[in-house]
Amino acid sequence: MLLKNATIYNDQFEAVKQNITVEGERIAAIDNRESGDTVLDLAGYTVLPGLIDIHIHGCAGHDTGEATEEALQAMSACLVKRGVTSFCPTSMTLSFEELQRIFRNVAACRLTVDGAYIQGINMEGPYIAMSKKGAQNGAYVRNPDAAEFKRLYEDCGGIVKVVDIAPECDGAEEFIKEIQPICPVSIAHTAADYDEACQAIEWGARHVTHLYNAQSGLTHRSPGVVGAVFDKTREYGVRAEMICDGFHIHPAALRIAFAQLGEENSIIISDSMSAAGHVDGEYDLGGQTVYVKDGKALLADGTIAASTSNVYEELCNVIRFGIPIKQAIKSATINPARAIRVDNETGSIKEGKLADLLVVDKDFKIVLVIVRGKIKVDNR
Repeated sequence: MLLKNATIYNDQFEAVKQNITVEGERIAAIDNRESGDTVLDLAGYTVLPGLIDIHIHGCAGHDTGEATEEALQAMSACLVKRGVTSFCPTSMTLSFEELQRIFRNVAACRLTVDGAYIQGINMEGPYIAMSKKGAQNGAYVRNPDAAEFKRLYEDCGGIVKVVDIAPECDGAEEFIKEIQPICPVSIAHTAADYDEACQAIEWGARHVTHLYNAQSGLTHRSPGVVGAVFDKTREYGVRAEMICDGFHIHPAALRIAFAQLGEENSIIISDSMSAAGHVDGEYDLGGQTVYVKDGKALLADGTIAASTSNVYEELCNVIRFGIPIKQAIKSATINPARAIRVDNETGSIKEGKLADLLVVDKDFKIVLVIVRGKIKVDNR
């Protein structure tokens, strides 16, 4: 398949006029050739790498926690329509047995979903701080346990791509040092102060879950986790996720974060729940009731739960908020790919990588979505 006459964002994320040849699942060439078995003339369109959501609980009325093929297939089908070509189904704070059931289901469905494909699991909880649990279920909050994590990791075939911890909890140092080599460890749902967050970074943590949310913020005398991330990101390459729906984080705070993190370390996530791409109403999230009204998800006490957005909408948001387009696109493609250590396979338009591609028009509307070399969405 030949995609010709489009503007593409190449592997340096520069907009250039080149053609893309796809053979099987992969990008075979990026050059000026004019022929192929199937030729798509994309004059006037722009080709981006497919979007990657590394933190998503659910959408389309379904949730990762259902632990069913139906749920993951519905999520996969919903996401691909929104330009997402791969994702990490994300768990909540639950018992070992329930996490094991969820992880086994994700492993079993990795090769069966036929929209956006599954990269692996994002394990959000249970190793978090009770005081910053947010919408997580406090009944299952516990200290970091490397032995327990390894049992879960090995049982699902090693497909956990991120695991969260609160670094002030007992056992955090040992957990980070032991687990970081096999799976990225993320600072999350934490009451850690600046010094504790810096210590976790020095131990090896290089990822931060939904920056600003469920963690200590930045003030002039108490810099908190947010201050530690801003202070250490260039020295240590700390990457931070952000929910860019305009509700979880004010646009001005997003601009500050994107500027401080720089092009390589900002990541757009949805953190969406089952109400995303669905309707307002009552939903279950990790065993707790979430009330969704006007697209805003809250617990009964007013605590913000997950989002009802998606990475494509949030990419459009951050561009509208004034984030440079190059950084915005990298934040939804190569940066999340690097965070979960799959950037050798996807995340940018480069010869040899999987042909995960998003084609948009001049108004940034979705035209085509190509997943592993197959057209999944065609809005031409």
